Amino acid sequence: MGREVRRYRPELERSRAALHAAVAERAARYRVARGVHDESRQVDPARRVGTAEVARPAPLHDIPQLIVSTILLGGIYALIAVGLTLIFGVMRVVNFAHGEFLMLAMYVAFWAFSLLRSDPYLTLVVSLPLFFAAGWLSYRAVMRPVIQASHTVQIFTTVGLSIALQNVALVLWTADARFVRTDYYAAIVRLFGAAFNVAQIVAFAIAVAATAALFAFMRWSYTGKLMRATAQDRDASSLMGIDTDRVYAVTWAVGITCVGVAGVLLAPIYPVYPTAGLQFVLIAYVAVVLGGLGDMA
Repeated sequence: MGREVRRYRPELERSRAALHAAVAERAARYRVARGVHDESRQVDPARRVGTAEVARPAPLHDIPQLIVSTILLGGIYALIAVGLTLIFGVMRVVNFAHGEFLMLAMYVAFWAFSLLRSDPYLTLVVSLPLFFAAGWLSYRAVMRPVIQASHTVQIFTTVGLSIALQNVALVLWTADARFVRTDYYAAIVRLFGAAFNVAQIVAFAIAVAATAALFAFMRWSYTGKLMRATAQDRDASSLMGIDTDRVYAVTWAVGITCVGVAGVLLAPIYPVYPTAGLQFVLIAYVAVVLGGLGDMA
């Protein structure tokens, strides 16, 4: 019996050694994951702070990509922000339902692409009058009764409109994310170390053109001058014979049209779901506040 024990002792030793090695390797991996360099358990502060990982600075070769992506997306954010500041500048109303109209525009582009096989950007021909009409009707039905009310009532009204539109979209189209994948979405352009698709370029160009057209409308058109006059002094505009109620309706409709165009431009780039507009409008609010909320100059 003693000989048999000695005979199998080498296998036992090898098994124990393998087990200890596996345990040590697992412990080492755990320490590396926690940012521990050595047995003194010194943690790299650039890797871990508590349980949250600290982001390292972007490599230099990623900077061109960040710059190009920011510029291309910034054009669309500018269009969203222009609609927000236009509504607040003229009507003194903070529209918390702005993102939901953006979401509806994304769904319009999605269903036009899915059912009619229409290019999303070609739906702008229909989306422009459609969202102008939607803005006009929503002003008459929802905003007109509270336009002279306190800011608290106006905020609750727009928040209620936001929740209603979100839930309508949720009931009609569920919470599933939907995608618009055109042929040119997969076409990648590489320039100066940055990669971007054709959809981003087209969306940026249309957004810049739409923003420029809005500024031209506000500066040189008769209706735009009425809107700027109302923004400067509501009471004086009424005394001068300006129909401020009509100006408010046009302002709300134009602001909704701006965000409707932005939603169509975003549909081929980002997924569409009932709360999709929230992420874009939050950043647009920041841009509006930094740029001057309600500044019509």
